[in-house]
Amino acid sequence: MNATPLLRTPLFDHLVQAGGKMVDFHGWEMPMQFGGILAEHRAVRTTCGVFDVSHMGQIFVTGPDAHRLVERLNCNRMTAEPGRGTYSHLLAEDGGILDDAITFCLPSDRFLAIVNAATDAADFAWMQQQVPEGLDVTLDHASSRYGMLAVQGPNAPALMAEIFPAVQTLPRFGAIELPFADETAIVMHTGYTGEEGFEVALSPQGIGVFWDELLTRGAAYGLVPCGLGSRDTLRMESGYLLYGVDADATRTPYDANCGWVVKLNKGDFIGRAALIQRKEAGFTEKLTGIRLLERGVPRAGCAVWCADRRLGTLTSATFAPSLEGGIGLGYLTPEAWAPGTRVEVEIHNRKVPAETVRGSFRANRV
Repeated sequence: MNATPLLRTPLFDHLVQAGGKMVDFHGWEMPMQFGGILAEHRAVRTTCGVFDVSHMGQIFVTGPDAHRLVERLNCNRMTAEPGRGTYSHLLAEDGGILDDAITFCLPSDRFLAIVNAATDAADFAWMQQQVPEGLDVTLDHASSRYGMLAVQGPNAPALMAEIFPAVQTLPRFGAIELPFADETAIVMHTGYTGEEGFEVALSPQGIGVFWDELLTRGAAYGLVPCGLGSRDTLRMESGYLLYGVDADATRTPYDANCGWVVKLNKGDFIGRAALIQRKEAGFTEKLTGIRLLERGVPRAGCAVWCADRRLGTLTSATFAPSLEGGIGLGYLTPEAWAPGTRVEVEIHNRKVPAETVRGSFRANRV
């Protein structure tokens, strides 16, 4: 029996030509690295890097009742201000996280949700099922019509302003539609690395033109192509969860230490009643950051201990290049929730001293 062929983004040939080492990522053939994970990580921290994120999904919600539906689908309070976006979680009726997404209000009757690659099709099908009868709204699964690049790093604003001068006044979590190569680009100001960042969505043809433009202009800004490896170390240092690894439908936003995205007082939304009940009942585990206090490289699946008590298991873990030490995220029991709690991480049958950290590891560096 033949294996299912891997999907490829519109930039596949460009990535291979740039030296990308391709791997299977949730059914997509994506670059793990180009010039090396450490070099790419350092470039994003000091100059800038570009990531192909065309595998992510784009879902448009349009119509007079678009904002009403967006509010129903998300647990956060969703902005209706044109040109602004909101990070939120999409929840099942029982409060479990189906995905995390950023939804942008373009004009007030047109919203764009950026969703994860692995959940793209399921998210769209779920959204279709959640449209109440009589709501004047249209859903458009546009993922196949867009490619997307993320430009991240301290030099990203200057590089992007050279191509799109209007981004100089684009606020964080802002979005704007701008002309590029005889079509319209959607430019967003977010990021997944802890650095200044922009995402640009264009047609499959246009994103190739933009890639070439970036690499040509970006040489003066220290731009390098980056892969999945550095994307993971960068997001880990910033304490960002990865859906499907650090959170899934068995966890609520409260479990995932993202209670700040839940606005119970905004009115009804899918999963609200269940969240109220589960919050009142209390939680036995919470996603918690840990930092090793001695040499070692933790990995997902490592057990976390306090004396003879196993407190939980790491869901993500890595060596953090900027911090020169091991870090991780995992679901731990309440005695480890306070920042600075001393714990141990079991690595190859050796318990390595560590401590718990709240928020960004970079903000809590020693």
